[in-house]
Amino acid sequence: MVKTTISAIIITKNEAVNIRKCLESLAWVDEIVVVDSGSTDETIAICREFTEKVYSHDWPGFGPQKNRALQYAVGEWVLSIDADERVSVPLREEISSVLLQPGRDAYEMPRLSSYCGRFIRHSGWRPDYVLRLFRRQRGRFSDNIVHERVLVDGPVGKLKNDLIHYSFRDLEQVLNVVNRYSSLGAEQKFKAGQRGGLGLAILHGLGNFLSTYFLQAGFLDGRQGLMLAISNAEGTYYKFLKLLYLGEKNPHDRD
Repeated sequence: MVKTTISAIIITKNEAVNIRKCLESLAWVDEIVVVDSGSTDETIAICREFTEKVYSHDWPGFGPQKNRALQYAVGEWVLSIDADERVSVPLREEISSVLLQPGRDAYEMPRLSSYCGRFIRHSGWRPDYVLRLFRRQRGRFSDNIVHERVLVDGPVGKLKNDLIHYSFRDLEQVLNVVNRYSSLGAEQKFKAGQRGGLGLAILHGLGNFLSTYFLQAGFLDGRQGLMLAISNAEGTYYKFLKLLYLGEKNPHDRD
């Protein structure tokens, strides 16, 4: 039987606190490709302990950067993983098994994410299926600068075992991510011709909180569930508020 080859691809910037555990969980793949965008910590040095395929590029956004990493991969299959994620042993074994079976060109896998010290099992985070495994010749990433997705030409299957995601270590990281993603989200909406407003910001932020905490049972995730609902609302509120200011600063710039 011909062995199926797997390339793991990762994009990084200042991920020294996360990247070693991530790379250790990928010791079983055939190659690891890392594309870095200006790390000033030990990220690159750590990555080079595990692979020679470490490249440096500017930052064009999540989708374009992951497509850059994809261009360096040579495996038949590609596993896209973030620096704060880990491939669990059961997931690794399941991947090795399903790739021997014909009929699928990509697989989604459930992701179990933590928030400030607790794994979240409600709040819209479970089940959280993410498409991360695909045939290299059949898939690519969308060009979204944030919230990119894998575009696959072929049938998609589902795996059962979890990809472990250590998404938010503490409140400082939460606030940094809220700020960064709200800016990227506003920029993406602005380029798509959308405009914001204070009323929209309040309405969408409140709606996000109510959905996360009540409709998606965030209250069952304890204190972290409430914190997550509030940070989701903040991110949405600031995204539409930043979109408003982008429109005011660039009144004639409509793509």
